Amino acid sequence: MIALTHKPIEVQKVIQAATADAAGAVTTFIGTVRNQTAGKNVVRLEYEAYEPMAVSEIQKIIAQARERWALTGWAVEHRTGVLLPGEIAVVVSVSTPHRKDSFTACQYVIDQLKETVPIWKREFFDDGDQWVSAHP
Repeated sequence: MIALTHKPIEVQKVIQAATADAAGAVTTFIGTVRNQTAGKNVVRLEYEAYEPMAVSEIQKIIAQARERWALTGWAVEHRTGVLLPGEIAVVVSVSTPHRKDSFTACQYVIDQLKETVPIWKREFFDDGDQWVSAHP
């Protein structure tokens, strides 16, 4: 499962999509909107994405992860639109036969997603806004 959505993410649905009978471990990363950046109060975030390319890039990341680890399942869902502090922005869930691979693969997927997938984040503060690079 790979999805972009304007609706709140149903975490259990993402986990269930990644779960497999052959898995001994399911690891899930939940990225949330924090209320401060560099000491400034975050009022909201806005995520924009070029959906066809974003889905294609996430598929490539999953393919790369499958080459490196024995993934038995995976799921990625990312929000777009306006999000408030505390809301879930992204969920990545992977399953593997063993826990070490599950942890490592999950981290790889979220790190690559932040680096290569065309999803852009704009932070709004009390005194203005800014576009944010995934790796400033």
